[in-house]
Amino acid sequence: MAHIGIIVGSLRHASFTKKVAQTFAKLAPADLDPVLIPIGDLPLYNEDAEVPTPPASWTAFREAVAEVDGVWFFTPEYNRGLPAALKNALDVASRPYGKNVWAGKPALVVSVSPGAIGGFGANMQLRQSLTFLDMPVLQQPEAYIGGISKLLTEDGIVQGTQDYFALIIDKYADFYRQLKK
Repeated sequence: MAHIGIIVGSLRHASFTKKVAQTFAKLAPADLDPVLIPIGDLPLYNEDAEVPTPPASWTAFREAVAEVDGVWFFTPEYNRGLPAALKNALDVASRPYGKNVWAGKPALVVSVSPGAIGGFGANMQLRQSLTFLDMPVLQQPEAYIGGISKLLTEDGIVQGTQDYFALIIDKYADFYRQLKK
């Protein structure tokens, strides 16, 4: 059983991005166990706080990331880029220097937007950071979920996209298995 961390870049309780992540988790195959790793309580990364006892939330977050076998990132796009909370989470778990807990974990990037281009800027910016963090990233299919507000019901269930989401998850599962052979 592979434990897959889910990182959601939006902090809003009822965010579209979180609803997409929850739908992905429900569609995961039996050999992948998705686990949400919250990022909302992480103080901004500041190297001055890298003391013998760093902030407890940093330590807990680093331990949670270290315990998963792969990571699914779900991000909205803010001003053509990543949300600050997601970039901060990347920084917190990659530090202190030499203790990057992201390294080697197969990643999936899904961007979500009400706009037509589906968070392209955030998706590409996140991929760039993940390359530096030594995370192999699923290249195809690319996962840009545009027009998200039209895909949700009043209950928040993503409509008409389950087949596409399942395709992405299946490709990630194959990618993960190939890397872990």
